[in-house]
Amino acid sequence: MNRPHFWDDQEKARRVIDENKELKRWSDPVRELDKRLRDLAELVELAGEEDKGIAEELEHDAKDIAARLDDLELMHMLSGKDDKRNAILTIHPGAGGTESQDWAQMLMRMYARWFDHRGYKHGLLDLQPGDEAGIKSATFEVKGEYAFGYLRAEKGIHRLVRISPFDANSRRHTSFASVFVYPEIDDMVEVHIEEKDLRIDTYRSSGAGGQHVNKTDSAVRITHLPTGIVVQCQNERSQHRNKDNAMRILRARLYEHMLEQERVERQVLEAEKKDIAWGNQIRSYVLHPYTLVKDHRTGVETGNALAVLEGEIDQFITGYLKKFGGN
Repeated sequence: MNRPHFWDDQEKARRVIDENKELKRWSDPVRELDKRLRDLAELVELAGEEDKGIAEELEHDAKDIAARLDDLELMHMLSGKDDKRNAILTIHPGAGGTESQDWAQMLMRMYARWFDHRGYKHGLLDLQPGDEAGIKSATFEVKGEYAFGYLRAEKGIHRLVRISPFDANSRRHTSFASVFVYPEIDDMVEVHIEEKDLRIDTYRSSGAGGQHVNKTDSAVRITHLPTGIVVQCQNERSQHRNKDNAMRILRARLYEHMLEQERVERQVLEAEKKDIAWGNQIRSYVLHPYTLVKDHRTGVETGNALAVLEGEIDQFITGYLKKFGGN
């Protein structure tokens, strides 16, 4: 990087810097652990059988090294080519009207809390309010290191069992909502989109947002005709900004579509479809008659459902990554 003319080709220079960062991401902690293990071995040789102080220090260091090895294992699970990218996360309620729409909003809040816990920047690209309560859909943009790598563990159907707050007879209801996650694609990744393949519709935004929202055709819906993929944005007051955001979502979804086509060729798609098909929930959240959240793919579970709904979902994400890795 210190060579003359290194920055003459800025795109190549950025790639070299990114590759160097990725190598250091692995080499630095491995060197550190190697040194600590050698120091620990020397300390074992020096320790006497009756030296309780050194024995306690050895135990503490051994546990810390084991924890760091777990961290490295998780890093290995986040080695997919898109894992380090930002993410686009979309939530849709299932059948069931207000019940499912309210559950979708609960998930939206859960993920927003998790983003905050992780220190990820996030914003709503699109939000469609429910008719009475909850939401019809929500799309987050999530910016942070390995946002997609972590959030791909959340793709699938989420099931809620609870006493309905909307049922006058206080009966137990089961609701479903789907979560889809896409890597956000930057300009260096080629996703070819032709104008002739797009149908762009504008309409008046709905829901909260003031008088301006309802009096101008600022909302944008884009249909990609060859694939049938439809995206929409209405959160911004400007039609131009809504169109830009919608195109970013479309690029991400087309990229995911392209990867999925490749997975079909590798005969992997069927296994993934089983995970995301309606009725094959990846996780259940039970609030009545007991409290339990269980991930059906990994068996990870906790009785503290309220903490999970406050964004404490790391145990489920880690369990998924350790079991399935880059799949």
